[in-house]
Formats: sequence, C-alpha cells, structure tokens
Amino acid sequence: MTTMTQQPWLSSYPEEIPATIQYEAKTLQYYLKRAAEQFPEKPAFHFMGKEMNYREVYSEALKLANSLRDLGVEQGDRVAVMLANTPQAVISYYGALLSGAVVVQTNPLYVEREIEHQMIDSDAKVMICLDLVYPRVAKVRERTSLKHVIVTGIKDYLPFPKNMIYPFIQKKNTGIKVDIDYSDTLHAFTKMVEQGKEEEIPLTIDPQKDLALLQYTGGTTGPAKGVMLTHYNLVVNTQQCEEWMYELKPGEEVVMAALPFFHVYGMTTVMNLSVRMAFKMIIMPKFDPKQILKAIEKHKATLYPGAPTMYIGLLNHPDIEKHDLSSIKACISGSAPLPIEVQNRFEAVSGGRLVEGYGLTETSPVAVANLIWGERKQGSIGLPWPDTEVKVLSAETGEEAAPNEVGEIMIKGPQVMKGYWNQPEATQASFRGEWFLSGDMGYMDEEGFFYIVDRKKDMIIAGGFNIYPREIEEVLYEHEAVQEVCVIGVPDAYRGETVKAFVVLKDGSSTGEKELDDHCREHLASFKVPQYYEFREELPKTMVGKILRRVLVEEEREKQN
Repeated sequence: MTTMTQQPWLSSYPEEIPATIQYEAKTLQYYLKRAAEQFPEKPAFHFMGKEMNYREVYSEALKLANSLRDLGVEQGDRVAVMLANTPQAVISYYGALLSGAVVVQTNPLYVEREIEHQMIDSDAKVMICLDLVYPRVAKVRERTSLKHVIVTGIKDYLPFPKNMIYPFIQKKNTGIKVDIDYSDTLHAFTKMVEQGKEEEIPLTIDPQKDLALLQYTGGTTGPAKGVMLTHYNLVVNTQQCEEWMYELKPGEEVVMAALPFFHVYGMTTVMNLSVRMAFKMIIMPKFDPKQILKAIEKHKATLYPGAPTMYIGLLNHPDIEKHDLSSIKACISGSAPLPIEVQNRFEAVSGGRLVEGYGLTETSPVAVANLIWGERKQGSIGLPWPDTEVKVLSAETGEEAAPNEVGEIMIKGPQVMKGYWNQPEATQASFRGEWFLSGDMGYMDEEGFFYIVDRKKDMIIAGGFNIYPREIEEVLYEHEAVQEVCVIGVPDAYRGETVKAFVVLKDGSSTGEKELDDHCREHLASFKVPQYYEFREELPKTMVGKILRRVLVEEEREKQN
C-alpha cells in the first residue's frame, strides 16, 4: 500500500509547500478575532464606497451574536444566511458562528420550493435575508421551523448619500418596493447589531467534531443534500490554501470578492482565507465585468479567485485593453473546467498566474490544484493538496487504476465532509471506507498529475463509444469565434446517444455550423464530432458562473416528450 510519503505527486511540490501540515484546532470565528487583534485598522473590505476595518467587523459580528442569543439561539442551532455578497454576509456568517450556531448558507436566487426544503431539512431557527428576497421567505415561513427572520438591505451598509439614493435605484431595477412591518419575530438587521452586547459568548466547541456549516449541494440528482462541514474541515482547507499560495503576505493582499460567499468555493477561497490572513476584500454584490475591471485597477487587486465564465466575461469585454490588470498575482479557477485558451489569454492580459483547481462541496471544497508558482501541465487539474490523497477507481476491476487509466476519482483527507445531514444511507453510498467517491471520471499520469475527463453521469455513450463532453468543449473553445460552449448527449435512434453542442459566439461573429463542424473534424475522431449545433445568446448558469448542463439536458428531454 502506497504511503503519503511515497505519493508520486509530492516530487513535484516546490520546497515551499509541505507534504503535511500541523493544523490548528481552532474554530473558524477565532480567525476573525485574531485579525481584529493583529490588524485592527486594516480594511476588511471595500463595498461600493464603504470600508470597515477588522476591529469594526469583529465588533459588529459580536453584537449580532449576542442578539441571536437573545432570540433564543443556542449552541448547535442552525441559522440560515440568505445574502448576496455584502458586508452583512460577512458579519452574519461570523456572527452566527460566534453565537455557537451552525451556518446554513442559502442561495438568494432560490424560489419558494427550494427555500422551504432547505429550511425544513436543516430545521433552521433563524434566517438572515435580504429585503428583496423576504417576500419569498414570508410565503413559506409558516411551513418551516423558522422562529425569527432578520432583514437587511444593500443600502444599510452604503455611505451617504448612496444609502439615500439606492432604494430608488433598486425599485427602478427590480420593480420591488421594499416595505416591511417589523414585529417580535421580524427584525431589522441594523437594530440587531446596534442593540447587541459587545462581549464574547463562552462556547465549548470541539472543532473536529462540531459543525460550522450545512452547505447544500446543487440538487442535480434529487433534492439538495446538506453537506456537514466541521470547523476543522474548513480551517484545514483555508490553511492548505495559505500553504499552497505561499507568496501571499498576511495583511497585505487585496482580493476581488466576486464569487458568492454563499457558495462553498467563494466562502473558503475568498471570505475565510481573507479573514484568516487579514486580506482586504473588494466585495462585489454581483458579477459585472465592467465594474470588476475598474475595481481591479482602482484597488490594485492581487488575488482573484473565480470561475471560467468570469474570466471569459472579462476577456470579451470591449474595455479590457483600457484597464491595467498588472496588480494581479494569482487567480485560482474552480467550479467548472478551465479551457486552456482562456487560461493563456488571461495570463497574457494580466501578467498574473491563472491555474485550475478542483474540489467539491464535500471537500470544503479544494482537494487538488495546479501550482501557481511551479510546474504545471496543460489540461491537468494539478496535484493533491497537502495531507490529501487522491486515487482513481477502475471501472473494470473495482481496484485502484493504473496510471493513465480512466476511472472514478476518490479523495481522502482532513477536509472531507463528516457526511450528509440526516441522510445516513446517502453518506454510506458516497464513501468506500475512508475514501469519498467524487462522481467525476479522470486519471492520474506517472508523475501524479490528475486530469478530469468529465462527470460520471455526463458521459455520452454513442454506438458503444464513451465520449466525454469536456474534450469536445476544449476543441470548440479553441475556435476564435466561440465565447462559451456546453456539450451534452441527446437521444439517437441508431447510436443510442449522439453529441449536441450549445454555442455562444463572440459579438460580431457570423461563424456557422459548417465552420465549427470543419474545426471539430480536424481535431476530433469522427464519432466525437457534434451532430447538432444550437446557437444561443447565453447559456444557463449558476450564481458562480458555472454552466448548468443539467438545464440543457432537461430542455432536450422535454422536446423529446
């Protein structure tokens, strides 16, 4: 049996990255307190002209924590946070943790059915939400266990006069007039903070056993499951992140915070890492390429974790050449495969390093990543992080696959979840011993670099051939006219399944099906070439910018019925 010290990927580690780390048995909220003590005047964030330092953020989080206790929140209770990227999202997350609660991150785009499922499943006692989404929460509240709802608005943390003007802009843009009648169970966020005591709450938390977070998966295979992540899981992953990005300096970096904090990727690589290392976050409530280009230049952002569609959005913005992006040191791309063409173009424009990482909600989330400063291989997701073991399960033998043999990726490490909330059978099915089954198909080369070929469930079987959409997408991204693409399998009477590509062309392009077909035939075996092309102005995406392949699959299925 191969031991950690014998793993092939370790020989590719630069000397700055250790194979194993001495992890701190601390709670997540400890790091906000530490930042407030070590860097009290350091700006924690910039938000639409508003800045707060770490001392102020810790103070407000403490006050909110005490107000939550006054509402009856006890250690281990669940507090849902349904906020876009705002100062309140940071204060609420850490305030809930400081109260002893378990955070339940909730997507602000959720509809009533999704909110109801998540609140019932998590048995959340309190929700903190945006005023714009409160009407949806109100409709389902009586069918859940929510005893209190705390409401805030974007304007609450804007400087004067923006805070006066914003409600009018919000109404114009959304058509929603926010008018809330507060009561004994419906509270204003600002008052909760103002009235709370600024004192620490004594807690007896075991970081390795006690949950910090219930993070719900996307629900692509049924109702969303609550992933149980402990304080230790999340602290470990931020510590691994710190070691991997060893050139970043505590208290000095500026992070572009465009990834949603309610998504585990943005939560760990932006919010938790920034708090741990006292970085300044440039908080963006939504992805707006023009505003992000301006913010990178103005604030001299040095770190920009993102998703491929975010980098694509910047690269295709007509003003990109007008902005200086040279402050960027590093970008880690996640949540979806990073096309090589996008990586090369973004590095050329910014001068920084853009590398792909890989992980899942169940791994807090990062398990594997390319070296930012070191050897990397094009098309690879990189090397397992310190103390993380990854292997490939052969579909043929059920044993560990040989190098370059495709199988299911399995992961073992201190960042792997405790299990699924109230779903012991699902938990058991997702593990083989200590190894978590990712559901992703990939392989490892002789040097320990890993490659993802696709999701197990996304594989297309056409005429007996296994076809992986990612390979076809990579080829299409190489075509100069293609901005975005998603490939799926569609029913075929003869082959069982065949390949269909959904394509978004760059502005001004008149490229048609024949040109793309010729391009694919030049670079792919004939059985992999798409039989159908559908041109669209945009593709369905998550808030993180991940293309929703399942939505396209469902649309095609409905057409067949």
